[in-house]
Amino acid sequence: MPASKRHSQAIALLIADHVAVKKLFRQYDELAEAKAEAGTRRDLARRICNELKVHTRIEEEILYPAAREALGEEADLVDEAQVEHASAKDLIAQIESMEPDQPLYDAKVKVLGEYIEHHVQEEQQEMFPKLEESRLDLDFLGEQIAVRKQEIKAEIEQLEPEPA
Repeated sequence: MPASKRHSQAIALLIADHVAVKKLFRQYDELAEAKAEAGTRRDLARRICNELKVHTRIEEEILYPAAREALGEEADLVDEAQVEHASAKDLIAQIESMEPDQPLYDAKVKVLGEYIEHHVQEEQQEMFPKLEESRLDLDFLGEQIAVRKQEIKAEIEQLEPEPA
């Protein structure tokens, strides 16, 4: 895909999420390497997990059903993405059930980051270009994604425990 090509609203929103979470993972890696305070690492890991929960839900609720229909024979890309989401959700649940001073906490966050990086590459290099070429109204889908993203964020914020 040419670098100068303007992405549809849906793809642009999803790529912006990808970029934002990649930056958060880099920040976490720096904190872990510096042996930063457990609370600081936990707060950033919680933020990463929440961002991923929002992103996976909007993809699963809005993008993937539309993509499955639009891609037809190539819908196996959606199947693979959903399996990757299931594995990421499992790691997120493990991280959320742990404390940062427990063994493997930092390793699990790191592996989640690597896993997400792989998932993002597949979406951006394989699925998104095919969706851009399809008849799918990605700008309309983008409007739906933007609205749903705010709804899910509000849900998660209501469920978050108050900071200690």
